[in-house]
Amino acid sequence: MRRIATLIAGGGLLLAAACGGGSSGQSGQNPAGKPLSVGFVAEPANLDFTATEGAAIPQALLVNVYEGLVKLDQKGTVAPLLAEKWEISPDRRTYTFTLRKGVTFTNGAPFTADDVVFSLGRVATDWKLKIKSQLDVVDRVEKKGDATAVVTLKKPSNGFLYALTTRLGAMFSRTGVADLAAKPVGTGPYVLSGWKRGDSIQLGANAAYWGTKPQVASVTLKYFKDATAMNNALLTGGIDVISAVQAPESLQQFDASRFQTVEGTTNGEVVLSMNNGRPPFDDKKVRQAVRHAIDHRALLDTAWAGRGQLIGSMVPPTDPWYEDRAGDYPYDVAKAKQLLGGRTFDVKMRIPNLPYAVASAQVVKSQLAQVGINAEIEPLEFPARWLDVVFKQGDYDLSIINHVEPRDMSIFGDKSYYFRYDNPAYGKLLAEADAGTEQEQTDKRKQAAKLLSEDAAADWLFLFPNLIVAKKGITGLPENAISESFDFTALAR
Repeated sequence: MRRIATLIAGGGLLLAAACGGGSSGQSGQNPAGKPLSVGFVAEPANLDFTATEGAAIPQALLVNVYEGLVKLDQKGTVAPLLAEKWEISPDRRTYTFTLRKGVTFTNGAPFTADDVVFSLGRVATDWKLKIKSQLDVVDRVEKKGDATAVVTLKKPSNGFLYALTTRLGAMFSRTGVADLAAKPVGTGPYVLSGWKRGDSIQLGANAAYWGTKPQVASVTLKYFKDATAMNNALLTGGIDVISAVQAPESLQQFDASRFQTVEGTTNGEVVLSMNNGRPPFDDKKVRQAVRHAIDHRALLDTAWAGRGQLIGSMVPPTDPWYEDRAGDYPYDVAKAKQLLGGRTFDVKMRIPNLPYAVASAQVVKSQLAQVGINAEIEPLEFPARWLDVVFKQGDYDLSIINHVEPRDMSIFGDKSYYFRYDNPAYGKLLAEADAGTEQEQTDKRKQAAKLLSEDAAADWLFLFPNLIVAKKGITGLPENAISESFDFTALAR
C-alpha cells in the first residue's frame, strides 16, 4: 500500500498491523524521563512492515526502533542517521555511505556494511509490498570495509535517497529477522518492551543506544477506536498526548490552561477512491461528474470542522512540485449532470470505519445523490477488512482513505493498485521525472499531477491536518507529519 496508504494519521490510511508481545532487546530506564502515553487510532495487526501494508507499523517503529541510513527532518530535508555522510558520483549512479561506528542492534550484533547489503538486498527478495518497486533502480549494494557501503543504481534516480528515508531504508540485523511480526530488532533509541493486543504497545529506552538517549524513558502507544474515548482519556489523565485529533470540532473542550494544541500539515491526502477498472467509474465522464458534484469546501467544513487544506491532486504543499489544483473541478451540479447524460447509478462506497472516512462519506453520499449517483455506505473494519476487500481484492466502487506515505504519486502508476488507474503517459512522466535533473523532476511531476487531475483518476477531498493536543509542558511534538514515523525521540516533559 504504498502504500496504502497508507494510511494513517489522522485516521489514517493504512495503518495496519499487530500481533504478539514481548521484548526485542534491553529496556534501559532513564530516571529523569517520566513515561508518556500517546493516543493513536488503527492498531497494527502485526509488526512486520516488510510484509504488511499500512502506515501503523512504521508510524510506531520507524526511527524509534528501526533506523535507516538517512531520515527526514521536520523541513522535509534528507538528514544523516546511521550514515554519517554520503557522496554521489558525477553520473548520479553511485552512492557511497560512510557509516557510524560503535552502533549495535538490540540483539547485541554490531551494525556494519554487511547489514546494509543484507537489508537493501532483502527488499527485492523478501519484501511483500508493492512499494518495494521504488528500489528496483538499485543495481547492486557492496561492502567496502565495515564502515563503508556503496550502492550502484541502474540509472540516475531523484527518488532513491528519499526512498531510503521511508521503511524501505530500514536496517535489519542479519540475525534478527526470524520473527519480524512480533520481535523487531533495530538500532533505534527504543525497543519493544510490551504489547497488549487490542489496547497498547510499549516502547522502552534502549540502554545501549549509540546516539543521544531519549528524554522519555518509556512510551505507551494507546489505541482507541472512538474519538470521544480518546479525548476523555486525555481530559482525565489516561494519556498525555493525542497524536492526531479525530474530532476537530471537539478542540474547544481542551482548556488552554491545561493543554496545548499543535497544528501543522501532513502528507495525508484524503482520497475519494474510484475504481477505474469497472463500471461506472471506468468511464472518465462519470469520474469527472463526481468531481464536479462535490462541494469540497462544504465537505471540509462539515466533516472536519474546516481543518485541513483543499489540494485537488496527489501532491501536498510540502513537495517542490506542488501546484494548487483545487480549482480544476469547481462545484457545478449542472455540469455533473451534463457529463452523466441523464444516467443514474447505484454504487457501493466501502470505507474504513475511521472517523474522518465516516464523516466524509456522509457528505459525499448526500452531494452525489443530487446528480443521480446513489451511494450505499458500507463501513469496513480497519485495517483487516478494508485492506482485504478494497485494497487487495479491489472489490468496491467508491472508498475514502487517507494516503499518508510521502511522495506517493507513484501509486497511480501501477495499474494493479486498487485504483486500477491505467494511463501509460502518466507512468512515462514519473519515469522521466525520476531520471532527470532536479528541475526536470519538478516540471515532469507537475505535469503528472495535472494529468492525474484531468483524468479524474480519483477525487482529493482534502489534505489531512496535523492536529495534536497534549498536556502543557510536553515539548518536542512534531508540528508537521511529513514522514511515515511518529518520532518519539524529541519528546520531553
